[in-house]
Parts: sequence; structure tokens; C-alpha cells
Amino acid sequence: MEIILLQDVANLGSKDDIVNVKNGYARNYLIPQKFAISATPSAKKVLAENIKQRAHKEAKIKADAEALAKQMEGIKLTIGAKTSTSGKIFGSVNTIQIAEALAAKGFAIERKNILMKDDQVKEIGTYTAEVKLHKEVKVPVEFEVVSE
Repeated sequence: MEIILLQDVANLGSKDDIVNVKNGYARNYLIPQKFAISATPSAKKVLAENIKQRAHKEAKIKADAEALAKQMEGIKLTIGAKTSTSGKIFGSVNTIQIAEALAAKGFAIERKNILMKDDQVKEIGTYTAEVKLHKEVKVPVEFEVVSE
């Protein structure tokens, strides 16, 4: 029996895949559990249209992310921190402070989308963080930690 998966099913396929399974498996498990629907010609047309619309939306989101990446290129942030006389920071610089510095420059980026190459920044200096705008679009952002 040919079915269209509504969600990922282990060892069978991912969402929107059209797969062949035994009749009993489809009728007794996949369809009642809302994991799949029968692959009728009309259901296949609906699936094709949904995939087409989703691809169009994804392309627009990616284009927006690339435009934002061009604006963010070459941006340099300055983050102030309390330090000792030897240049060590009391505490560390983290993604929250980088997100706040980006917000001050006009870029609203969530802190979970900022990846720091150095796990903990504990000294004054220049570092690089990576901002993930889309699963395929990442921008390196340079930031300098200075003493307050």
C-alpha cells in the first residue's frame, strides 16, 4: 500500500515521503496513529502543492537572511568588562553580552543563534563569534573585549 508520511517515522522515512508498506501496517498502525495518510491521486496533488509553497517560503526566508548577513558583514563590536590589573576579566563574556551589543547596533539576534569559537572569554582581546541567521547562512562577527 502506498502512503504519504505526515511526520518522521523511524526506519521508514521522513515527513512528506511517499513509501510502500504492507496493508496491515498502514491500516492498523500508521493511519490510526496519524503518522500517514493513504496516497490517493488527490492527496499526491495536495502534497506537491504544499512542497512547492514551502520551498517558496524557505527561499524567501533564506534571501532575507542573506540580506541581513550583508548588512552585518564587517561589523565590529566593543564589549566592556570589569578586569583586574593583569587583564583578566572578573567572570566571562558570553553570548548574552554579544546579543546586547548587536541589539545596540540595530540587529535583533537571539543569543541561542550566536556561537562562540572560544568557549569562555576571560581575557581582554579580540575574538570572533559566529551568528547563525539561517541553517545555511552564518556570519562571523568580530568583537573586542575592553576594560571598563
